[in-house]
Amino acid sequence: MGFCLFGNIALGAWHARARHGIARVLIVDWDVHHGNGTQALVESDADLRFVSMHQWPWYPGTGAADDCGPHGTVRNVPLPPGLAPEVYRSALLDAVDNVTRGWTPELVLVSAGFDSLRGDPLGGFTLELGDVTALTQALVERAGVWCGGRVVSALEGGYDPSRVAQAVVTHLHALR
Repeated sequence: MGFCLFGNIALGAWHARARHGIARVLIVDWDVHHGNGTQALVESDADLRFVSMHQWPWYPGTGAADDCGPHGTVRNVPLPPGLAPEVYRSALLDAVDNVTRGWTPELVLVSAGFDSLRGDPLGGFTLELGDVTALTQALVERAGVWCGGRVVSALEGGYDPSRVAQAVVTHLHALR
């Protein structure tokens, strides 16, 4: 619907499965737009789990909390703009923990969208660089337990170039 033309993170999941024999993949998306394309590409496969935290109501208008996909493998976390950063972090990590209960990923893929940062001209989330670090570290820690620390990140949205640059560097440091 205009933001992601190829579904890069879903393609990455399929590549990991086909090329590296990885069966179970968790995709975590934390930008202000619902990952509707990703959801459409992965929701029919019970071995792919998808969590999308996104601003609601907001474009593209998809990703209601009760939309869990045909296998119950999707967790949509629609949230209003302007909440405290810890509310966003907690809601996302709770959804990750919920969708992985009784199911262990062999790879974690992150759709790292930095339009979730305070001041982005297209979104109203309030995350700061410290929140990027906290979310990244939380996923790295979980991946350490689940799958030997296998985490791959893909840059998604972000419309304030200087903030995106800072967030990318912050995110890369936290992935170590």
